[in-house]
Amino acid sequence: MAEKGLKKWIITFTVITASLLELIDTTIVNVAIPQIQGNLGATLEDVAWLSTGYAVANVIVLPMSGWLGSRFGRKNYFLFSIVLFTVASFLCGNATNLEELIAFRILQGLAGGGLISTAQAILIETWPREDVGIATALFGLGAVVGPTVGPTIGGYLLEISTWPLIFYVNIPVGILAAYCTYMFVRETPKDGKGMPVDWWGIVLLAVAVGSLQTVLEKGESEDWFATPYITALAVTSVLGLLLFIWRELSTDHPIVNFKIMRHRSFSVGMFTSFILGFGLYGSVFVFPVFCQNLLGFSPLQTGELLFPGGLCTIVMMPFIGIMLKKNIPAQFMATIGMFLFFVFCSMLSKSTLQSGTNDFFLPLMIRGVGMALLFVPLTTLAIQDLKGAEIGQGSGLNNMMRQLGGSFGIAALTTLIHVRQGFHRSNLLVNINEYNPAFTDRFNGFIQNFMAKGYTYLDAKALATKAIEGTVTKQALLLTYSDAYWVAGLILLCSIPLLYLQKFKKNVAVPADLH
Repeated sequence: MAEKGLKKWIITFTVITASLLELIDTTIVNVAIPQIQGNLGATLEDVAWLSTGYAVANVIVLPMSGWLGSRFGRKNYFLFSIVLFTVASFLCGNATNLEELIAFRILQGLAGGGLISTAQAILIETWPREDVGIATALFGLGAVVGPTVGPTIGGYLLEISTWPLIFYVNIPVGILAAYCTYMFVRETPKDGKGMPVDWWGIVLLAVAVGSLQTVLEKGESEDWFATPYITALAVTSVLGLLLFIWRELSTDHPIVNFKIMRHRSFSVGMFTSFILGFGLYGSVFVFPVFCQNLLGFSPLQTGELLFPGGLCTIVMMPFIGIMLKKNIPAQFMATIGMFLFFVFCSMLSKSTLQSGTNDFFLPLMIRGVGMALLFVPLTTLAIQDLKGAEIGQGSGLNNMMRQLGGSFGIAALTTLIHVRQGFHRSNLLVNINEYNPAFTDRFNGFIQNFMAKGYTYLDAKALATKAIEGTVTKQALLLTYSDAYWVAGLILLCSIPLLYLQKFKKNVAVPADLH
């Protein structure tokens, strides 16, 4: 039964606030890694587990969240997730060594996985069927804005304080969300009470998804299958996934209901969610690295660049809900969204070493509009045929596929950058020879410039060689990032035909599915 009046808006505010806790924390820690590394005396590889552990724990819980909400009651599970996330945030801020911090980040990830999918179901129950599209659009902006403003908030907090503050800011927000949940969210029946627990399913899911996520997070830095433990985890993930699917199809009380894959729209929607995750998280990963490593922007400057695009998404989201309510086909909106994302990537691929902050404003605004046109319509298409308990299961699986798509995107683009950088460097070095007039003119110009500053000829020649080396490295990186943008854009553009394999359907109850 839908809520009315002020209570409806309080509950909507509560679920959005709780979800933003998790969504912002996905990226806010990234900008603090150098400070944490120095403060705790850890290597970069070790500190990277702060993000890896969080992501692995998160993606394990996502597909189980529908089952957990059904078994323990949706309100109880949501409240527990908020409290656990808040406590884990406090413990992260108080960690005295890296091992403690990683353990508490994993705890955060476990709690965060329960926040998103459970919030979706609560929102669906709170709003009348005819208005769920508008509510979902308001809720959906967090999926884009959360990861986008995370680095901005993190950069600002590090400017005024030290890294524990990025965890402590969660505490008052978590307390407010927990209070509102306890006071205003309606209790739901515990449908799974008394039924047997599929412990084998839980173990196999944790092993399969956890191993896969770890491979994706650490594969590039560990040289992929040249590292024994990455190879072992890859084999484990494949075998674990096959055993998990067999187990869930053969038991009477599965934790993940794969029978919902019989709906064609949902099966296709799993692929589109994966592609969306690839584009969204892949582009958010490449752009800051490009700005900071090549153009010399600070983390705060980079975060501020992303912020206007997030605001553009906020402005667009209510209109998306209204258009869905007026039965404008979600396929059409998603098509425009994918095309705009391609335009965004195409514009960034033309960046130069002289590009400044003003050059990125328009592309990022186009991305903001494109993301608004993708999130809610794609989710609508994916779960338009699901009913009752299937919605919770479908939301969890859809979230997991988006998260895995993002992990695949980051892993694939990182590998692409590594490979193409070597390729472009080799091509550029062909031009570094004494028979190339352009090279000799540049090289001699460097030598004369350094000699004019008082250096001897030999010292000036050595410095000129280093200057040429730096130029080659920057040009190779520029061409490499251009390749990465093209790949991300083309993948979304080529995925447009998938949208039209899904049903054109009117009066769809739009779910609040995001991550």
